[in-house]
Amino acid sequence: MNLDNITVLVTGASRGAGAAIAKKCAEYGARVVVHYNGNEQAAQDVCAALGGQAVGAVQEDLSVAGAGARLWEKATALAGPINALVNNAGIDLVSDPAGSEADWQASWTKIMQVNMQAPADLSRAALADFTARGEGRIVNLCSRASHRGDALTHCAYAASKGALLAFSKTLARGAAKDGVLVYALAPGWINTEMAPTDPKILGPALAEIPFGKFAEPAEIGAMTAFLLSDLCPSATAATIDINGGSYVR
Repeated sequence: MNLDNITVLVTGASRGAGAAIAKKCAEYGARVVVHYNGNEQAAQDVCAALGGQAVGAVQEDLSVAGAGARLWEKATALAGPINALVNNAGIDLVSDPAGSEADWQASWTKIMQVNMQAPADLSRAALADFTARGEGRIVNLCSRASHRGDALTHCAYAASKGALLAFSKTLARGAAKDGVLVYALAPGWINTEMAPTDPKILGPALAEIPFGKFAEPAEIGAMTAFLLSDLCPSATAATIDINGGSYVR
């Protein structure tokens, strides 16, 4: 597998699955632009790990309106033409219907901005460039919750990821004629700092996974790299489940 022809922007790449995606893409030869929100040192550490494959790190707070378009402009100014986008950045906040009105509105607004609006704005900017050149690739990190939903107290997260999945499918169907390939990943729990550690939550979470463990970040990176490799372009519009058998469609 060879990604020597790929220059990719990975959002949320300073840690967790995003860092693993950046590292795996670089391992196969891609040039990588590392996006981060607030932890510049962590982003620079990822760039150092990528060595000569790192283009550099770019900051943007995706919870702010218009951030997606600004990030694409910054990234292309730094890297030149970019032909792959991985929308990995995402957040999960409590959105409890039984909570206060203020908390309900705030969580929905922020989650939808980061998990849906920013990826849509980034994809829109990328699509304009990709269509003009006749080729491009987008991978959107959705979720098992895109299909099966989530706990009632995290309904905004599930809704945002479901919306991102529908957007991915729509984009793939509409842009294929222009040489733009779009894929969605739908992982369950990933073994990152966002995974549960409280035994009361961890036990039940593992119990529902037939494979018996959370997915490793490197697995998400490997699948992303494969999709960006163009080894199977007819898989455009596909959703790849990575959940250890905990949700089977």
